[in-house]
Amino acid sequence: MSLRGVASVMICLLTAGPAARAENLMGAMRRAYNANPQLNAGRAELRAIDERVPQAQAGMRPRVTGDGYLGLQRNRLVTKQRDVEVDDPTNTSVTKNIQNGGSIPRSAHLTVEQPIFDGFRTQNETLAAESGVFAGRERLRLTEQRILFDAVTAYMDVLRDTASLKLQESNVAVLKEQLRQTRERYQYGQITPTDVAQAEARLAGGNSMAGAARAALDASMGVYRKIVGVEPTTLAPGAPVDRLLPKSREEAERIAQTEHPFILAALHDADAADLDIKALEAEFMPKFSIVGDIFTQTDLAGIGNRNVGAKILGHLNVPIYEGGLTSSRVRQAKETAGQRRFNADVARAEVLSLVRAYWGALQAAKIQIVSAQTQIAAAERALYGVREEAKAGQRTTLEILNAQQELLNARLGLLVAQRDRVVASYAVLSSLGRLSSDWLGLTGEGYDPALHFEQVKDLWSNPLTPEGR
Repeated sequence: MSLRGVASVMICLLTAGPAARAENLMGAMRRAYNANPQLNAGRAELRAIDERVPQAQAGMRPRVTGDGYLGLQRNRLVTKQRDVEVDDPTNTSVTKNIQNGGSIPRSAHLTVEQPIFDGFRTQNETLAAESGVFAGRERLRLTEQRILFDAVTAYMDVLRDTASLKLQESNVAVLKEQLRQTRERYQYGQITPTDVAQAEARLAGGNSMAGAARAALDASMGVYRKIVGVEPTTLAPGAPVDRLLPKSREEAERIAQTEHPFILAALHDADAADLDIKALEAEFMPKFSIVGDIFTQTDLAGIGNRNVGAKILGHLNVPIYEGGLTSSRVRQAKETAGQRRFNADVARAEVLSLVRAYWGALQAAKIQIVSAQTQIAAAERALYGVREEAKAGQRTTLEILNAQQELLNARLGLLVAQRDRVVASYAVLSSLGRLSSDWLGLTGEGYDPALHFEQVKDLWSNPLTPEGR
């Protein structure tokens, strides 16, 4: 097959309709969404963050503790008694008594404490924990976007590098034929040894470029395996996702400012920081709880004795001075809250910058495709003309080789532009905060982070996770 024919096939690989029985781009993203270990690690991290809510709620739940003692006790009592005779008081005697005994002392103690008022600390800590959960969900969305975008990039890189390798290998075949014709013309005395050397040098360069293309493809396939989880085999052509993009950059910026998870996570972090201040300020307020005690004691002071009792008390704790620790922690929390609000402003600016950069890259890729197609058409005409003129002795071998290289470079440029066109469309979708399974329709039932939260938020006890681990 000629270089022109191979180029046409390879360019169709990036632009044509889906091939039969081939992995498509949506399928690759679906694999990454379901099995990528980084994404699964992010989901596990969010489930751990969910547990902060029941941990905070524990502050107003009863606390029950029990103590028990059981042991052995040995006693040896020695007493001495002086006896005096009634008739003769000067006649006395000493009597020694020894008593040995043992017992099994035991006791049990049950204490129940129910907090009544804690200065609203638990309430604010619970709200702060919930804000942390919401921030964690947005960060999980960021991780999902990054993994899906990496999958798109890896997929298109494999397609591009596969097509590039085919073009380079075809170019080597063309250069070999060119060298054969050049040597034949030299034997007939039509050209000089310099022309042969130029053809040989260009063939060596072509072999080098083919080797580099093969190495680039191997690297791209390795990245694909890491992100998607399987080796790429037959990949269908990729297509841009223009149907989900807004019509203008201004609309894209507006959507991103309200929907991007980076901004939403920063706002939830700021809310959590404000609630942390209120939770710390509760340290200045009194705390009140009801304490109930039930106890039993047996054989602690002697064999057969027993003490059973119960009591209920009100416990009031009033902080007076704690050395300035709480005041410092409140001041620190206020500075942290201020930082979080600034972080939200930073997030808005960064997202706006991303939207403009990716939108510009998408428009540039569209222009590059048109320019590359025009360049290819002109380079094909130029190569044909140079070859015809060379037959008449009006062009040199070097000019033919240069024309072939220009055509090859134009076709490689088109492959890169088509790859960039697809990747840039997904990059714009990511900058909007909409590169997700829901928007792309990857799965019927995607991962729902709220499910685990609802399962654990009201659990009073049970060390097993909802999955039974």
